[in-house]
Amino acid sequence: MEWVPKTKLGRLVSEGKITTMHDALQSRLPLREPEIVDILLPDLEDVVLNVNMVQRMTDSGRRVKFSVVVAVGNGDGYVGLGTAKGQEVGPTIRKAIDVAKLNIIEIKRGCGSWECGCGKPHTLPFAVRGKSGSVEVYLKPAPRGINLAVGNIAKSILSLAGIQDAWGFARGHTKTPVNYAYAVFDALKETIRVRVPEEMARKLHIHLGPAGMPSAEVVYTEYEDLEEEAKKLYEPIETGEMGAGSAQPAGESVADSPEETAGGEGEKTGETEAKVQEKSEGGAGK
Repeated sequence: MEWVPKTKLGRLVSEGKITTMHDALQSRLPLREPEIVDILLPDLEDVVLNVNMVQRMTDSGRRVKFSVVVAVGNGDGYVGLGTAKGQEVGPTIRKAIDVAKLNIIEIKRGCGSWECGCGKPHTLPFAVRGKSGSVEVYLKPAPRGINLAVGNIAKSILSLAGIQDAWGFARGHTKTPVNYAYAVFDALKETIRVRVPEEMARKLHIHLGPAGMPSAEVVYTEYEDLEEEAKKLYEPIETGEMGAGSAQPAGESVADSPEETAGGEGEKTGETEAKVQEKSEGGAGK
């Protein structure tokens, strides 16, 4: 079925006047059609965070509904969160995905950890806080290699947002998946609310939205290659390659120390004096 846009933003997208999600969000026009996100972000992924069955007792009997929490993202700066309720699981999940697409945001990423300084947008640019209900989440930038040291729900949302390394601290009733998910989503919104001057953003390598960050395997392979080269530089030099002033290879004796040399000369001197004394005693006997 062909999509017929019903809003101004939808018409601009269908006409080709808006071609990126960044331009669509910066236009300040309300996003009310999920088809817009499907066109601008074709590689969008979705993850079902929680499916909860809700029962209500009425005069006609027991009625059952399902509450679903879904997160969507492209793994490169865009993430959304949505909830929906329905009598069947499948349609409710699809409804929650559409709601998450309408709630999609563009986050800022950078290298905000003082322990790293690589200049690549692999983590948060600064520490952020988020709150929903009794759950309060504190996300802190981490150096490369830490990965996501957070809970399972927060890990799914941060992965969809394109954040590879982060430390997380949470308090409250985190066993409530809805509040925990919305607290993490609120913390990611803080990256947009904080205004950073362009000069400071370039200095701190802060990127808004897509940054073309390579996969984690490629990033960490570079570090492994450097480590192997460093090991080769500090390996012991072979015997055939030794020159003047080179380190002594393993298995060969080290040059005698002054004490050992002095001890050897003392033993030779004692043997010479004993021979002279024997000759003198033999001459006196004759």
